[in-house]
Amino acid sequence: MAPMQTTRFKIAEAARMVGVSPSTLRLWESQSLFEPIRTESGQRLYDGDLLERLKRIAWLRQEQGLNPAAIREFLKTDEDAGPDMPLPPAAASLPERKAGADEIPVGHKVRRMRRAAGDTLETVARAIGVTTSVLSTFERTSQGLSLTALHAVAHYFGTTVSILCGEDTTRPNESLVRYGEWPTWPATSSGVTVQVLAEGAKQMQCHRFQLAPGASSEGAYQHDGEEFIYVLTGSLEIVLDGDQFFELNAGDSFTFESHRPHSWRNSSKSETILIWINTPASF
Repeated sequence: MAPMQTTRFKIAEAARMVGVSPSTLRLWESQSLFEPIRTESGQRLYDGDLLERLKRIAWLRQEQGLNPAAIREFLKTDEDAGPDMPLPPAAASLPERKAGADEIPVGHKVRRMRRAAGDTLETVARAIGVTTSVLSTFERTSQGLSLTALHAVAHYFGTTVSILCGEDTTRPNESLVRYGEWPTWPATSSGVTVQVLAEGAKQMQCHRFQLAPGASSEGAYQHDGEEFIYVLTGSLEIVLDGDQFFELNAGDSFTFESHRPHSWRNSSKSETILIWINTPASF
């Protein structure tokens, strides 16, 4: 039997999946942040491991504001660290945008929960469907897990993504969030920004999603309750039960039962912004 071929992507496809332009990938390459795979003719190709590295670079550059030299040092520290070693100083000192003002980084929180449960990296990684190295990187950097994988982590430890990401559930019944002052979940995957529209809500969760071109859930997830989506700008493709496809455009709204496996992606060439409501607070 012939060996299985590793999927490789051209530069335009890789850029779309990372949420940047092809020229940005060429710039990062010239700054020695990564080395693409080259064909005999010199064409650049990108496999799964390279895409994960590029997503980390995008997060460090866009969300943390690190310069190329700092990114190179961070990536070197990340690669040299063992899977269960203490956090390197570079990761521990990175500022994070959080929904909860006093929250520890979400990756550190997952590590504490895993250790408190007595579980190994291998056990949790296998349960949520990612590699040990991906989970190890996430615990150190709070970056690299898709929203689907993060949901699986939350489910594994008996909590929700909202609580894991630091949403405040202790506020009074009234909640006023001013325009542009939305508390923001930690950015765990490139191109997906989740902002909180209602703090302290017990029966529903109201979020504002900002999705870069090509950004997606990277898999399907499910939970209890019902969901409502309203598209402010752009387009969203949502898939229910793996075989029912719906294309939503600006001004469209959509409801469905949350127990149905659902995945989604920004299907437009520009940013997509959504209002997404879950009830009860099970996400």
